[in-house]
Amino acid sequence: MEVRIGTTTVTTAGTEVQISNTADRVKSIGVRARRGNAGNVYLGTSTVTSSVGVELQPGEGAGIEFGDGSVLFSAFYVDAATNGDKLDYAAVVE
Repeated sequence: MEVRIGTTTVTTAGTEVQISNTADRVKSIGVRARRGNAGNVYLGTSTVTSSVGVELQPGEGAGIEFGDGSVLFSAFYVDAATNGDKLDYAAVVE
């Protein structure tokens, strides 16, 4: 297993951005909206929007454990309410 750590920037608010395009299998993922963000960010799949997804206020974090299963890293997307807002992530991959 490995840990992947990075940041995803939503250049244009209202446009979902894929966190990773790799075929790695994620066992768990932790995310945190940057404290300096001007608005909320949203974590989800390719259908993420400001009304569909996990809403994170600036500085707020969340974690998801997949137990014995795993999910493709490429399944995770982020959107934002404000241009240029960022989401930091740390994922344990197989």
